[in-house]
Amino acid sequence: MLDTLKIDLQPAEIIRAIKKMKKREREAFLEDLLAATSPEYLDSIRKSRDDYKAGRVHTHEEVFGK
Repeated sequence: MLDTLKIDLQPAEIIRAIKKMKKREREAFLEDLLAATSPEYLDSIRKSRDDYKAGRVHTHEEVFGK
């Protein structure tokens, strides 16, 4: 079974491909990329979900006023 696939891509090619994506696709791709490369990001999501389930949330008005 193949464990790695080596592709010679320049950063400019990747940027061009991302810019061609529709906004929703681009946002999903960037979120997936962040999740795949940042354990801290995934941990922050888990903690946020735990806070939400436990009711440790505030409305926008409670935090920032009107």
